[in-house]
Formats: sequence, C-alpha cells, structure tokens
Amino acid sequence: MHFSALFTHCPVCGSEKFSQNNIKSKHCESCGFVFYMNASASVAAFIENNSGELLVCLRGKEPEKGTFDLPGGFVDDDETAEDAVSREIAEELHAKVIKSDYLFSLPNLYEYSGLTVPTLDMFFGCKLEDMTNLHPSDDVADCFFVPLNELNPELFGLKSIKKAVSMYLNK
Repeated sequence: MHFSALFTHCPVCGSEKFSQNNIKSKHCESCGFVFYMNASASVAAFIENNSGELLVCLRGKEPEKGTFDLPGGFVDDDETAEDAVSREIAEELHAKVIKSDYLFSLPNLYEYSGLTVPTLDMFFGCKLEDMTNLHPSDDVADCFFVPLNELNPELFGLKSIKKAVSMYLNK
C-alpha cells in the first residue's frame, strides 16, 4: 500500500488534515509538518566460488518467502553501503567479507507490513574469507552455490534482484 493511503493522520499532532503534498510527501495543514517517503538504501552481494558458481540464498521470511535471493539487506543509520554489505553477510551467513566492489544500483519497491517502501538497491561483488562453513541465519533459510549457466533469474522473488541477476549473467 502506498504511504499516502496508509498514513491518514499527522504523526506529529494527530490531525486528520494530513493531505497529499506531492507524489512522495504529505503535509499537515494543522501544524505544518511535512512527511517525505524517500527511498531506503539496501545492499546485495554477488559471491562466486572458485568453481564459478554463484552463492544463492533461499528467503526465509516475507516478502517472497521461499524464493531465491542474494545475501543482503537494508543499510543502517550512520553506516556506509560497504559496511552494510559486510554486516549483512556476517548476520545472514556467519561469513567475513574481505573485499567488496560496487557494481551497480537498481530501484525497487519492497512490501513490508502492508507498506510499499521504495528502495535503492546497491549491488556488490564480494569475496569472503572462507566459503566452506556458511551458516544461514537471520532471514536466510538456506544457501547454496549454483553454476552460472544453470541460474534462472525468474526463480528470484524480488524484482530488483531478478533484474540484477539477469544483468550479472549478461555482463
């Protein structure tokens, strides 16, 4: 659901006079507060092993539970995208990133708790210290390596991840 339909009252004063200001903001006629729904930053990692296989995760939670994904997640406050991709891989796979290279970014819409959150997804090529002992956790149900020539982007649930995998395969 678009934020303008979900947020009907001003979060500052509670007024019902909280109206659409433009496509990404609402304005309170009572107290003057303006709320902007800007894109949230997120990261995802392409990790290949020495056999040229890509690390693929299985989503353990909604949205798109049960579909393929790349390791990653949202960037926290006061965190760089590089720090975020390292932290997310540590949380989701119990692995240490020793190198990350920015590849490209894509816009996305992420459905969470009934709210459509616009995101800017930044993709990195990452090298791990050790890929022999990966332990899926957090919102990753499983992880495994898939040969690049056997990857099907349609098995990835999130729109931007699906497109990113297609781009990665066609590089």
